[in-house]
Amino acid sequence: MSKVWQGHVIDGTRFVFPASGVTPRHVLCAVGLGLDPDVISRVVEEAGAGAFTLDEFQREPDPRMREAFEVAATSRRATGVDDFGDFGDDDWAAVDAHDSVAYVLSPPVSQATGLDVSRRALAVTAALLANGATAVKNESSGVACGRERWLALASEAAAAETADDLVGALVRAWVVPVIHDGEVYYSCGMHLLGEADVELAPGSTAVPEPELLWEWVTTMEIASYYLLTEQPDHGVQNGEGFRIAQDATRWILNRVECERFEDDDFFHNPYGYWRLTPAARDPRGRARIKRRNPRTTLGARRKR
Repeated sequence: MSKVWQGHVIDGTRFVFPASGVTPRHVLCAVGLGLDPDVISRVVEEAGAGAFTLDEFQREPDPRMREAFEVAATSRRATGVDDFGDFGDDDWAAVDAHDSVAYVLSPPVSQATGLDVSRRALAVTAALLANGATAVKNESSGVACGRERWLALASEAAAAETADDLVGALVRAWVVPVIHDGEVYYSCGMHLLGEADVELAPGSTAVPEPELLWEWVTTMEIASYYLLTEQPDHGVQNGEGFRIAQDATRWILNRVECERFEDDDFFHNPYGYWRLTPAARDPRGRARIKRRNPRTTLGARRKR
């Protein structure tokens, strides 16, 4: 069982002080042919409003990049429920042909600045691709998209007029929605948006039927959107219930520590995880009590 989260919740709010004191950052890895560090520094500063910096530059190819991009590009397909097949032949050719590597660092990400910094991270990604970079991945959540996908997400985030629209673009850009470690399903990357990740512990290691797996994954994704756009001002409380439809499984939420990644790991989430465990059922076989459902379903969000 995961350890109860050790941070401090500011009374009456959704804001917290992590016990570790770790501050998340976006770390972008860009590869290309003949990248110019002076140009990269300039465009990063401009697109990042002076808050992003070129942290490291390498004037030679890195033989580890092919494998690193393969892991990142396929991270969202781990359960077969989110096909990011946009990393095409041209993208792989660009990774294989690179002769220079740049690492870009964002400013610290807090709960108050997470969405703004992450929107700017997409703008920086688009600027890198417009100025010599041929492929980009995020070291802080382990994701990569093809060139056209990055550009589309950056445009979507820049044009977003509502919190829902912005969050939709940022989650698809920076968050791995579902990873399975053999016992628990969990997301990775919500720390870059200033929030806890989501875990789902079904209580069984048996391989679920596809329909049940889809319900679990949908529950996790909607819970992530709920945390970012719909949770009450006073925050989510341990022991609250959550379900995506009146006839769906009801889950109990409890915040737990991020113990699968060390404090200094880019993937570490100092805000912890909201762990979903099945609620007890009453003698008639129905989940007890209630929980307000998110106003927008995952299906509706995907149609946007």
